[in-house]
Amino acid sequence: MTETAWLFPGQASQIVGMGKDLYENTKIGYEYFNIANEIMKCDIKNIIFNGPDEELRKTQFTQPSIYIVSVILGEILLEKGLNPHAVAGHSLGEYSALTIAKSLDFKTGLELVKVRSQSMADAGKEEKGTMAAIVGLDDEVIFKICNDYRGHEKVVPANYNSPGQVVISGHDKAVEWAMNMAKERGARMCVRLNVSGAFHSSLMQPAREKLSEVINKSAILDAAYPVYTNINATPVIKSTNIKNSLIQQLEKPVLWSKTIKNIEDLGITSFYEVGPGTVLKGLNKRINRKLSTICYGTFKELENINV
Repeated sequence: MTETAWLFPGQASQIVGMGKDLYENTKIGYEYFNIANEIMKCDIKNIIFNGPDEELRKTQFTQPSIYIVSVILGEILLEKGLNPHAVAGHSLGEYSALTIAKSLDFKTGLELVKVRSQSMADAGKEEKGTMAAIVGLDDEVIFKICNDYRGHEKVVPANYNSPGQVVISGHDKAVEWAMNMAKERGARMCVRLNVSGAFHSSLMQPAREKLSEVINKSAILDAAYPVYTNINATPVIKSTNIKNSLIQQLEKPVLWSKTIKNIEDLGITSFYEVGPGTVLKGLNKRINRKLSTICYGTFKELENINV
């Protein structure tokens, strides 16, 4: 059987109505959505299924929602007899990857995501910041632009998504300056993202402090499969390394492009995107057009699997 790596999406992959087919047609979907309502202490199920979109886009709801749907999909794939040879998740998606790798159980993972998402939302209110996607410049050029900023504010590369696509993060004024500099250097596109804070930057320090307390007290086990971390794009198995990765992740950049290339270096060229949307499939195309990526985001897509 072809060796595969399973990829789990992060924030911005959500869509109102996602997972409803899993709730209605699978035992684990029904069970996990009901558990999620208890853990979240709100009707997260209703927000996911019915929106409105503005509510689902709030960080404190977006992240748990994507985690819930992604884990259900991943567990069903495992039930069907499929197994990954490696896993990785983009930002929030790392929690989904760790759950499928049996480092976290569903309840522990959702408790952590609940704290993570609320802490990030709170940090965004405490110190206003933003993010922007820069398309058409090399990673090194964007790093240098951010490094050259001399104001009191901060701007840093946050997501190295694919060659020629980097997201920057920081204070509004600094991000605006970096966008203008990028345009001067020949960027094809500079777009502000609709986010509630400067994720993957030092502006997330308050969130990291809150999250680290919970992570250090949580039952996090060694992983059953190699988990490629966002912070260094290399695989971890040991629980101590996993905890360290999750704590550092909030302030450090997501090395996604490097992660995919490192997995490819193992000889793996077949990927599953497990979760709502097709964002990671799109990034894989930009990283290497020869990579095969199959998306599993709906009950119908799971039904078509023949093992």
